[in-house]
Amino acid sequence: MEEVTLSQKLFVPSLPTLWPSMLLGRPRSSSFQPFAASNVRYFYFARNAVWLTVKMLGLDKGEVLMPAYHHGVEVGAVVDAGATPRFYRVGSRWDVDLEDVEKKIGPNTKALYLIHYAGFPGPAAEMRQIADRHGIPLIEDCALSLLSADGTVPLGTTGDIGIFCLYKTLPVPNGGALTINGPRQYSLPEPPLPPSVSTFSHTVSALLQNLELRGGAMGRGLRSLVRSVGHGTVKAANIERVATGTQHFNRDHVDLGMSPLTKRIALAQDMEAIVEKRRRNYFFLLGRLRDISTPLFNQLPPGVSPLFYPLVVQDKAEVMGSLHAQGIDAIDFWRRFHPACDATAFPEVAQLRRSIVEIPCHQDLSPEVMAAVAAAVREAVKSDRRTRKRTG
Repeated sequence: MEEVTLSQKLFVPSLPTLWPSMLLGRPRSSSFQPFAASNVRYFYFARNAVWLTVKMLGLDKGEVLMPAYHHGVEVGAVVDAGATPRFYRVGSRWDVDLEDVEKKIGPNTKALYLIHYAGFPGPAAEMRQIADRHGIPLIEDCALSLLSADGTVPLGTTGDIGIFCLYKTLPVPNGGALTINGPRQYSLPEPPLPPSVSTFSHTVSALLQNLELRGGAMGRGLRSLVRSVGHGTVKAANIERVATGTQHFNRDHVDLGMSPLTKRIALAQDMEAIVEKRRRNYFFLLGRLRDISTPLFNQLPPGVSPLFYPLVVQDKAEVMGSLHAQGIDAIDFWRRFHPACDATAFPEVAQLRRSIVEIPCHQDLSPEVMAAVAAAVREAVKSDRRTRKRTG
């Protein structure tokens, strides 16, 4: 395969794309969560599972102790369901301050909430022990950590509840999941199917991204043409497209289930190969970038399926602008606190929000593409340093 250079226009999407052959793939048995769970319900969004968990466990009217480092939509779901979030400290390496967790548990605390960041496991066993000492449930948020494990322990199996997002890791149009662990059983209704036009729209978008990823300039032009025609058709027909990846919780969508197409595509994936490719790409970036940006993690622990490479930068806007100009869909990772959280009380989290850029390392990206990504990141970081020296 020809090496991709910076003189060529890259297209590196932030999420994996849908290959046409995946629409015809045969289902595989899976040992990965949530697919292997004995008690699981699927939804359009993972946030729907958060909302239902609050109602199901009777957490409304009480407090849920959550990390100060959060996306915001999960906090919004907790608030909308009737519970009050309270926040504990997370350090500069995504490390949970267990002493702060214990200290902030009070008479109104009804549950602990742990987020596993970008595939890297949080202290689930320790949080389990704290929850047990206080007689409250533990909720594991694995929305960023599908297919990940802490060594041999799958994430989402230590807590009373595991919550997952499918479309961040797999090339599916929608999908979240709620797994119930332990002996206690809950009778959950099967949620209604989402609008088929919305599923179709997301599916076509993923197929077009795949076309651009593989087809270069020709694929890019065809994708642009189809998208412009599609946007006009959707607007003229007044079709509602339920967007994924949004920042705010919307009660109107809380009852939406997952589409059958999502489950079919998901179960046809080679999960082990996906994990292997993500780890390979992460290791590649770690080796190429550690000398210009101190890694958040110096190693990739066994079992981790990284969602992305967390690049630590000084000027997000400068670096992201440079990467976007090269065709790399780097993401401004979790810039904002939820309004319920006092940002001034968590300076380490505020710094994380200012400094982390999400660099794609998903399974669609070949070693040649990763080499071009690494080169573009190196140039962006060096350019940012030169700019700061001139203006400093």
